[in-house]
Amino acid sequence: MCRNIKPLFNFDPPATDEEIHDAALQFVRKVSGTTKPSKRNEAAFERAVSSIAACAHELLDSLETSQPPRDREEVAAKARARTATRFA
Repeated sequence: MCRNIKPLFNFDPPATDEEIHDAALQFVRKVSGTTKPSKRNEAAFERAVSSIAACAHELLDSLETSQPPRDREEVAAKARARTATRFA
């Protein structure tokens, strides 16, 4: 899995449409092997991003958990600490 795609489930506040779109875009980039498609493939690329974003919305809306929502700032702080340790 691409390291740039972050978990989006069970956060307070919930994932935004933009975050879901960005994750879908990153996934399509990874699968296609390109960050910017050619003009010829642009429509297919955008359709794939839209389709995956819609599927991700459906998934996130249907998942259930008994755990309390995670705090975004706390998760981000832990990630920054791991990064600092890794690259220190």
